[in-house]
Amino acid sequence: MPELPEVETVRRGLEPVMTGQLIERAEVNRPDLRWPLPERMQERLIGQSVLRLRRRSKYVLADLGSGETLLIHLGMSGRMLISGAEVGGFYHDHPAPEKHDHVVLHMGQGARITFNDARRFGHMDLWPTEDMENHWLIKSLGPEPLGNAFDGAYMAAALKGKNTPIKTALLDQRIVSGLGNIYVCEVLFRAGISPKRKAGNLSAERAGALVPIIRDVLQDAIEAGGSSLRDYRQADGELGYFQHTFRVYDREGEACTRDACGGEIKRIVQSGRSSFYCGTCQR
Repeated sequence: MPELPEVETVRRGLEPVMTGQLIERAEVNRPDLRWPLPERMQERLIGQSVLRLRRRSKYVLADLGSGETLLIHLGMSGRMLISGAEVGGFYHDHPAPEKHDHVVLHMGQGARITFNDARRFGHMDLWPTEDMENHWLIKSLGPEPLGNAFDGAYMAAALKGKNTPIKTALLDQRIVSGLGNIYVCEVLFRAGISPKRKAGNLSAERAGALVPIIRDVLQDAIEAGGSSLRDYRQADGELGYFQHTFRVYDREGEACTRDACGGEIKRIVQSGRSSFYCGTCQR
């Protein structure tokens, strides 16, 4: 499932063809995705201007002139693809409709934005903009890891007394939003912390030191356009390439890349997910 860097990359790709533009026509080709789509969704989108495009955690939020916000969640295989406009130096003609084109937005200057989702684990919703923080998918989320509310003092307080492994704690969206399995593995490697270590056993200093590392990993991934492992594509259809710089994720059995370590990357399963780490230098 796309994590924060992939969603932010998609948001940045959509911004030049959506922000300030009118949704002249909308096609809603089925009543549901992962959950039922909002009532009269097509009618509520047509003729609305996109005032702002933002991101909260793993969700793209398009604030509309109607006072509603279109929430977009990519799910496992969802793609927001742009055609009929140049994005990032690439231009794609409008393709023929495909089976899994579930929502299509025709923008005022000729661009077409297609939400294609083969597995239908994605979701779209319309919600009052002023009440967006109370949306049922948003209201329990922790702070944004790239935001000012996320700092060392907060991280130390959030982990204090936690009896769960640090890997599990960092995946808890109530503690910090937007992090997923790939980037937590990479963060813990850079921090030299074993994914098996109890979160509450970290000193306040070491817990606080995770904050700049989390930010660095996310920023590096955003600059690389995210990580493309299976279905993820940027909005212009191109692959992300952060996967080429993984230090531990999906590198089981390979040598640790840390100088003079000499260790080997291991894989264990925690809460049903694979954790990759160096058994020598991560403690």
